[in-house]
Amino acid sequence: MKLSDVQKRLQAPFPAHMVAWKPAAYSRDRSRALMLAHIDARAVQDRLDAICPDAWTFEIEVIPGTRQPTVKGRLTVLGVTREDIGEAPEGDLGTLKAASSDALKRCAVHFGIGRYLYDLPRTWADWDDAARRPTQTPELPDWARPDHERTPGGAHLMQAMEQLRYELPEDLDLQREVYKHLKAALGSLHPAPPQPTPQHPTPQHPGRAA
Repeated sequence: MKLSDVQKRLQAPFPAHMVAWKPAAYSRDRSRALMLAHIDARAVQDRLDAICPDAWTFEIEVIPGTRQPTVKGRLTVLGVTREDIGEAPEGDLGTLKAASSDALKRCAVHFGIGRYLYDLPRTWADWDDAARRPTQTPELPDWARPDHERTPGGAHLMQAMEQLRYELPEDLDLQREVYKHLKAALGSLHPAPPQPTPQHPTPQHPGRAA
C-alpha cells in the first residue's frame, strides 16, 4: 500500500461532532468572536489507526531556548515523512504535551488530514464572554461533512451512535439526549408516507333534453 492509495481517505472530512471551535479574535465589546474550527490530536491518531495502523510513526525533538514549550514534529506515513513545528499555548496549558499535540496536527495537515478546515469561510458568532464560549456552536457547511452526514438525519444518528459507543449512560438526562437524537435520525431516515391526494369526482354536466 502506498500513500497515494489512501490519500482520499486521509483527506476525508471528520464527523461534525469531532470538530471543535475556538475564538481567534473578538469584537471591541467582546460580544462577537471569530471562530476557528479544529480537531484534536486524538482525532488525527484515530484517522491514522483506521487507515494504516502499522504504517505510521511520530517523533518529536524539543527546541530549546523558546518562551513557550516548542517541539519539531516528524510524522511518517507509509514511508513518507513530513515535519512541522508545534507550540504550546499561553498559560497553564503551556506544556510539552500540548506542543507535541500541536506538532502532530500540523504535520498531519501536510498529509491532507483536516486541511479542509482551513477552507471554511470566516465564521463570526455571538460570544458569551463570561462563559468563554459562543452562545451557539457554528454549523459546518455540507461540503465540510462526511457523506453520511449530508443525508437527512445523518448527523443525529452519528451523534447518538457515538454516545452509545461503549454503553448506555446511567444519567437520565443523557439517556433522554440519546433518545432524542435517535428519534430525530430515524424519523428523518424513515419519513412518514405521503398522504394520498383526495380525488374529486369529475363534475357531470346535465345532458340536453331530447
